[in-house]
Formats: sequence, C-alpha cells, structure tokens
Amino acid sequence: MSAPLLHQPYQPGPPTSRYQLLAAPPCPAPESEEGSARLARTGDLLRAAHVSVIYLLHGTFAGYDALGALVQLERWLPRAHRALVRQFKGLVDRLQGEAANYTPQYAALLQRQLTAGGPPIAVRRFLWSSGNYHLARADAAVRLIDELATTWPPEPQRVLLWGHSHGGNVLALVTQLLGGQPEQLSAFFTACEPFYRNPLTGRVDIPVWQRVRQALLGHTPPASDDVADRQRPVAAPTVPRPDPSGLDIVTLGTPVRYGWQPRGFSRLLHIIHHRPVAGREPWQAAWPPTLADVQAAAGGDYVQQFGIAGTNTPPSWIRPRLWLAERRLHRLLQPHLRARELPARLALGIRVHNAGTTLLVDYGPETRPIYRHLAGHAVYTEQAWMVFHAEEIAQRLYAEQGGEASG
Repeated sequence: MSAPLLHQPYQPGPPTSRYQLLAAPPCPAPESEEGSARLARTGDLLRAAHVSVIYLLHGTFAGYDALGALVQLERWLPRAHRALVRQFKGLVDRLQGEAANYTPQYAALLQRQLTAGGPPIAVRRFLWSSGNYHLARADAAVRLIDELATTWPPEPQRVLLWGHSHGGNVLALVTQLLGGQPEQLSAFFTACEPFYRNPLTGRVDIPVWQRVRQALLGHTPPASDDVADRQRPVAAPTVPRPDPSGLDIVTLGTPVRYGWQPRGFSRLLHIIHHRPVAGREPWQAAWPPTLADVQAAAGGDYVQQFGIAGTNTPPSWIRPRLWLAERRLHRLLQPHLRARELPARLALGIRVHNAGTTLLVDYGPETRPIYRHLAGHAVYTEQAWMVFHAEEIAQRLYAEQGGEASG
C-alpha cells in the first residue's frame, strides 16, 4: 500500500507525550448523596463546555458479533440482522454485566446523574461487533462516523466519546478517517472494498461504507487498480462530514496500537490502570508478569498491556471476503510489524499513548477473583468508579485546558 495509516511506534525510552501518575481516591457510589452532588457539578461543567452528548464504546468481545458470523446475514436480510444484534447484545449484557462492558443501566444512570438540575446531556451506547481484528474496528469506525454525521448537534455543541479497551482504537481510526489525507482515505476504502462491495457483481452490499466513503472523499475517485472502478462516478455525499473541532475523546484501558491523527479530534485523554513496580520506570508495565500477578492485577491492567500489535484473532479463510479485506487492511495499518516480534514489544512495557495526555491510575489492591476484575481490565466500566472517571474527564478536558485542543 502506498499510503499507510498511522500506528504508534514501539520503541524503548521515555514517553514522548504527557503523562501523570495518579492514585485514585476513595469514590462514593453514584447514587449516594455525595456521589449525586458531585456528578451534578460535573454535568454543570460539561454543559459549560457545550457538551451535549456522550457516546460509550465497549471493547473486544463485549459486542454482538465477535466472530464475524452475522456479516453475511446483514448483506442478505438487514432487518433480521438488526433484530439479532439486539438479542445477542442483550445476552452479552446479561451474562457479562459491567465487567469490561458498558451496560444500559450504566448509561442511564450516568445520564440521569449528570442531568440533575440542568438541561439534559444525552448518554448513548455505541454498539459494534467487537471482533479482535483490524476490519472489525475499521467497520465500527465507519459506522460511528455515519452515526455522528446523522446526529451531530448544532454549533457550538460538542460530542464526547468514551472508548473502553479496543473501543479506544476504534476512536483512533475515527480520527485518522476524519483527519487523514485523501490518498490515505482512498487507500483505506480500497483495502476494505472486498468487505462492503461484492467482488463478482460490483454491488455495494453494506451501504454505510459507501455513504461514509462519499462523505469523506466527496468526488475524489477511489484509489483502485481496477480501471472500471476508477471510472465509476462517485455520487454526492448523502451524509455530512462530522467536524473534528467539536469532537473530544477519552480512552479507558486502550492498548497502545493505532496512531492518532491530530486533525481528527479536538481534545484527547487516556486513562490506564497502572501500578509501578520495582526495577522498572514508573510509567513502564512489569515484564514478564507471573500468573499470580495477573490473577491479582498486581501491576494494573494486563489486558491493556497485552493487547498490542500481534495479538489479533483474524477472521477465517472460510469467510473469504472478510479474510481478504482483513489481510489488505493489515498491510495498510501495520506494514512493518511482525507477529514474531511480539515478545520484544511486550518487554518494552509501553503504557503511554503518543498523543494527548495519559493518566496512569493506581486504583488500589484488587481483592476480587479474576473473573470479576478481568486482569485489571474491568475497573473502567464499573458504576463504583463512575464518579471518579466522570470528574477526571470533565476536569482534564474542560477545566484545566481552558478550551484548548490537546493533540
């Protein structure tokens, strides 16, 4: 591919962006008297910054189609696909609860508490397939841009996105699509074309991809090696292009992987569960961890630490269109990273993203069994820490930065 997308480099040495070590203080329950009052004040701060909607994005394996089994049904029977999406995601919510998953109850409670005493701040869940591979995250990024384009609030209102785990890497791809150069966007949509356009008939069978392609590229012809494709006219955009200057992003427990395009967002904050260990730099994750360490989340979030490049579980060749698009997108996103180099990358212990500000938060000792805390990865989506996260996000993005972008 001639126009690779951004990927954070894995290199030794201290972080190149801002970070801070922070001990999480005791946190009141969100429905307690103190918690309610603090969330109401946080809502006031968000409204003063013109935030009118918050989107919550879950991470890998918390969605409705982690194995990519429903894609063909969407092409043939979209109405049945939508019904199954609701059923499967509802089942995941009941079984998984709020362990590394934003539940409907979490979203409703956050909206109610932020809105107390003032105009409403909408809190919406954005659902995606949650597959652990590039194309699943790319598909989520495209669908989120389509969602934002059709629901974007009037100026000067802002949109705040919370992305948990690889939901944060979905947001990284959103910034690259909103802020990328035309040749990068053309390369992206061309690489993914087998997924949304039937290679035999040329028919687009996942229309959201074509809508977003037109919105982002306008009349720019697609970068394809196929002469007929280059000559195919591109229709006028059917949805508007979202304005990145009104888009603020928070990631929680997101593995360091894709790069962030500064032109594709306004403010950026990362929150990582991290506990410094002896013999390593304060910002560096322990390596190698013991099984006991992982079971007790002794060093913080091990899923965030392990989920870097080289840990995808790509779709099988028995789904040839997914397999081909994934292979092409892999070459575009991380052309120089080899799976066999994964141990060396893990040994670097990189926690800090190379854009925005990263908070390395010590949430204190973990006493629950691993199936409850998921190796330190579940803390971000639990109601018990809602007040802390809402306050930190509002203060860091809107109170301390005085309205300036953090790229």
